[in-house]
Amino acid sequence: MGINAPLNRKLRMALVGGGQGSFIGRVHSIAACLDNRAVVTAGALSSNPERAKASAPDYDIAESRAYSSYQEMLETEAKLPEDERIDFVSITTPNHVHFEVADAAVKAGFNVVCDKPMTFDLDQAETLLKSVQESNVVFAVSHNYTGYPLVRQAREMILNGELGEINAIRSQYIQGWLRTQLEAEDQKQAAWRTDPSKSGAAGAFGDIATHAYNLGRYMTGLLPETVSCSLKTFVEGRKLDDYGTAIIRYESGALGSVTASQISHGRENDVEIEIDGTKGSLKWRQENPNEMIVRQNGKPHQIYTRDPNAPFTNGSGAAACRLPSGHPEAFFEAFANVYSSAFDAMVARAAGETVEQRDTVYPNVYDGVEGMYFIQQCVASSSQDAAWLPLKHAAARK
Repeated sequence: MGINAPLNRKLRMALVGGGQGSFIGRVHSIAACLDNRAVVTAGALSSNPERAKASAPDYDIAESRAYSSYQEMLETEAKLPEDERIDFVSITTPNHVHFEVADAAVKAGFNVVCDKPMTFDLDQAETLLKSVQESNVVFAVSHNYTGYPLVRQAREMILNGELGEINAIRSQYIQGWLRTQLEAEDQKQAAWRTDPSKSGAAGAFGDIATHAYNLGRYMTGLLPETVSCSLKTFVEGRKLDDYGTAIIRYESGALGSVTASQISHGRENDVEIEIDGTKGSLKWRQENPNEMIVRQNGKPHQIYTRDPNAPFTNGSGAAACRLPSGHPEAFFEAFANVYSSAFDAMVARAAGETVEQRDTVYPNVYDGVEGMYFIQQCVASSSQDAAWLPLKHAAARK
């Protein structure tokens, strides 16, 4: 069978952002190409035209497809013959640029993979949702932690009732890299992530709590009802939060908590989730991603490993694996699983099929809207002394 059958070719990727000094742009390109299903063909790699051109060789982008702006790229690519033009656009810029690029790409008919949070604010997210609904494009949001095999294993277990009724979700994302005011030292990543004009209304909560929140939604499917949140800025002179905790009430009666920190000494990328059900509980940690603990009272604790051939591995878990057990799979592979699921839909669309936009294995535009609503309501709650505010959004409801 050919690559991306029945297309029998690689999908052509355009990268927006990812120029010299970028972290996440390189991650996107590696993940997209990991399974040999895509190739980086074009790019508008920086808002600085000179840097954009200079960065193109880093991705083996031909000079003729290295554009000075995303506007030039979309306009030029749309005029190319169908067998030459790009298939999808990956957006890896700071948050404040996401919407304008994504909306323009969708309206030009291109599929999109957008880094999180999806937009700068909720209004932009809702506008983008309408654009996607009016099109037949594939739109994915890179909540990459949903791509880990044991996360997908847990999701299927939970949705099949193996943990019983879900009572509680505790998720966290703990870092320590912003313990000092790195943004004052002109550190590129710190500078834009702590700048309200580029990052948005939230700091740590917009940057990493969105991952922790999305992970709970993805694994359990529970619909949120209300939220109470307290955000704090501990580093003097910083303009956005660097620590916070949110309590979530779900429609089912379950309770959830989301904690995010970027000022905890010695912590790196500690994404962890625990889920309690009436029949059992589970725990998964991103820094040890190939193991998941499942517990039941009166029974020995079970350690599920990432093993595509084991009888305890369900279909979702096995489908997300590439290697035999014992060979660790982690960040790049999980990111690639999000891309691979989106590629399946892109191929179907290219073959003339109408693609599903809401109920997808990969996080989509609806999840992106939910994430922006979560940020908005958490910031608003914190400004009102942790008042309970609605967390229902139409994007989550059919």
